[in-house]
Amino acid sequence: MDLEKALGLIAEVPDFPEPGVLFRDLSPLFADAAGFAAVTGALAATLDPRAELLAGVEARGFLLAAAVGYARGLGVVLVRKPGKLPLVAGRVDYALEYGTASVELPAGIVRPGQRIAVLDDVLATGGTVAATGKLLEDAGAEVTGISVVLELAALGGREVLGGRSVHSLQTC
Repeated sequence: MDLEKALGLIAEVPDFPEPGVLFRDLSPLFADAAGFAAVTGALAATLDPRAELLAGVEARGFLLAAAVGYARGLGVVLVRKPGKLPLVAGRVDYALEYGTASVELPAGIVRPGQRIAVLDDVLATGGTVAATGKLLEDAGAEVTGISVVLELAALGGREVLGGRSVHSLQTC
């Protein structure tokens, strides 16, 4: 399946999780083997060749990072919501387009100087990805880039990422 057709599988759900928000649901894309393979290959091609590890952001970023990690022969660190990790290296709170949230980094996984690419499904306001980058850098890692399936340009997420290299497969 070509990438354009794969990206066409993303569903739009109005008024979720609250009125006025147009949620992009990647579930139909993940459920389609050919579409998921096309997106995995396209994301893998966006990575900086120096990347040594991938950071997947809970929860859909886990799926993408695992698939891309497998395709590229890279390991994955899972950036989690609070309360999910037995040992925490750090926590960052951030704003969403419809609320607030936090992410945590597992202790003992990221090494100082390690080069890590961040993968997530959607770049909206940039809060989640910026928080993930801060967690990784606080642990001494270098963020080599950010790769997402979908970027919602009107929400300005790219602007809050401090000039980081951002690759999106589709921008709307």
